[in-house]
Amino acid sequence: METLPQASIHITVQTDDFNLANEHQHLSQGDRGIGAMVSFVGLVRDLNLADDVVALELEHYPGMTEKALTGIAEEAAVRWPLHAVRIVHRVGRLRPGDRIVLVLVASAHRHAAFEASTFIMDYLKTRAPFWKKEWTPAGPRWVDARVGDVSAADRWHQVVSEQYGNDDHD
Repeated sequence: METLPQASIHITVQTDDFNLANEHQHLSQGDRGIGAMVSFVGLVRDLNLADDVVALELEHYPGMTEKALTGIAEEAAVRWPLHAVRIVHRVGRLRPGDRIVLVLVASAHRHAAFEASTFIMDYLKTRAPFWKKEWTPAGPRWVDARVGDVSAADRWHQVVSEQYGNDDHD
């Protein structure tokens, strides 16, 4: 049986924008076994809940946030044969159109890369300790997790239960 390389995991939480080309280059540097790279870039929308969004302010708990993101990436690397994962998440005050998050996943094959990137975003949206405040013309408001985001993350537990048997009563 072929031994898969341990996934390289790189997590960054920063205020500055990121350079997508540089991040892609760092992800694949020196690994000739990569056959697929999937990237997801999340942007600040200008409309939410039928209101104009002037800005989005993201706060985090330094240290705890990076640990949570690392845990999410590590779980993805256990579920799929990944070569590398890079997550860059911005904090601070962002404007509509600004980039918020980058998830890059590399694997030998596209299926694993696509699934893992979806899993990472689903978990990031619901399990990473970020606090979001939207600024609208009417004033600021805190943003809660959406029911759809929670359902998307919960489906991964269902997938594991179906694949490996339900062990919820351990």
